[in-house]
Amino acid sequence: MTTESASPSSRKRGISAILAVQEEEFIESVSSGEPPKTRRRMDESPAQEQGQETRRKDANPPVKQNEETATISHPQAAVFFSCPDVSTMKPKAVPFQQPSQLISFSYTPEHVQEFTDSALRYYVDPPLGSRLNYGYDRWVRKPDDRGRIDALLKAISKVKRDSARGGGLPEIAVVSWRGVMTKILTVPYENRDAWELNVMLVNGTLYLEEHLTEDRLREKNNMDARQRSQTYYGYAFESYCTSETPPGEASAGNIPGAPLGWGGDVDTHIQWCSVVRTKLGDMRMIMGGEVDCVKGKYTGQTDTFVELKTSLTIRGRQDEERFERKLLKFYFQSFLLGVPEIVVGFRTPAGVVTTVQLFKTIQLPRMVRDKPGAWDPLVCLDWASGFLKELTQRVVDDRVDDTSASVWRARFVPGKGVSMMALDAKELEDVVNGEDRVGFLPRWYWDEIKEEVRATSVKEKQMPMPTLANAGWQI
Repeated sequence: MTTESASPSSRKRGISAILAVQEEEFIESVSSGEPPKTRRRMDESPAQEQGQETRRKDANPPVKQNEETATISHPQAAVFFSCPDVSTMKPKAVPFQQPSQLISFSYTPEHVQEFTDSALRYYVDPPLGSRLNYGYDRWVRKPDDRGRIDALLKAISKVKRDSARGGGLPEIAVVSWRGVMTKILTVPYENRDAWELNVMLVNGTLYLEEHLTEDRLREKNNMDARQRSQTYYGYAFESYCTSETPPGEASAGNIPGAPLGWGGDVDTHIQWCSVVRTKLGDMRMIMGGEVDCVKGKYTGQTDTFVELKTSLTIRGRQDEERFERKLLKFYFQSFLLGVPEIVVGFRTPAGVVTTVQLFKTIQLPRMVRDKPGAWDPLVCLDWASGFLKELTQRVVDDRVDDTSASVWRARFVPGKGVSMMALDAKELEDVVNGEDRVGFLPRWYWDEIKEEVRATSVKEKQMPMPTLANAGWQI
């Protein structure tokens, strides 16, 4: 079976017409009690179909405010960047540079980071009729945690120390995980899910890390049975779509006792991640994110990356509109890492795959243009560019010769905007969480930045002053 690519003519007919299915053609899965081998697995859990708003916690008056932010109160922090009116907004065309991969890394079954491609998977066509509940009882699920930025910082550190990569990086304005940047970019159209970010500005670089309260972590780790099964469907689809070996190479074939196309049991400790360099407007950015698989040969760049998603089968116009809204997050999750293709498995509520459709990432905005509730990526890019610049102006820029750092909290409320406040000592203690950190940055990384600043300062002092042709000329 091969996936279909959405053509211009098919877009005119609407997604529901493209994805018409015939249940009588379903392929029955093979059943057996013999457990298959453990699979190597990559990506973060798919967005839940029934999201919940992040709980907002009370807080105490802020500390270490500068003159510009002194008017911000806490917990009733003033919204400093309001959500735009997308019906009237005329966005500026903010350029976004094609992402270029700096480095990749894997997580082992013990969730240990290693700079290899051991967890890399290759795309294969999944069979129609695949049952996404298969292997559910053997799912090895990594618990949700605080989502620290440490692994991304280790990758950046390695790139800086690797002379083969040029021995360093230009000045970087923003460092974050891809998921954080997706949240920021989709703010203009987000009407359901709130979020909170911890923010630090160190030597001109903005570091962003999602803030999850203990209550929110408990919610994520104690999903009800329905949420848990629907989350698993996304991982199971990845297993049907991926292989440990590239196309054309010798493969063990079907796993004895497993359904046709099953790639191995799901273990969410195992992940393959890409770290890319890009640019939003004039702001250089480094982002990292998990990649599901590559199609064909892995080139060391993003051009063969594939994102895998699942969604309920479309039965009418209401379903189609709901899916088109979901495409906004699908789009930016892929766009930010330079992923060119998204493969969506449409399923029944019981988790049976009815249709598999391939979408080109760059074509998604045209698919929804001029439709009711349509989204415009230019609105998102313009808003995010302004927001990040505003953050840089609002927060205190800490220098690494300090022994402590300011941490700020950006809090988004759907339909309203983002409020900003500096954290007090008690809140900062919660962010550090008893670990060896300066703010939320690990101390080893803070020390590396300090050493870079010291080395640069010494080098500048040792450089001879250039001779001026007219030394007495002044303006």
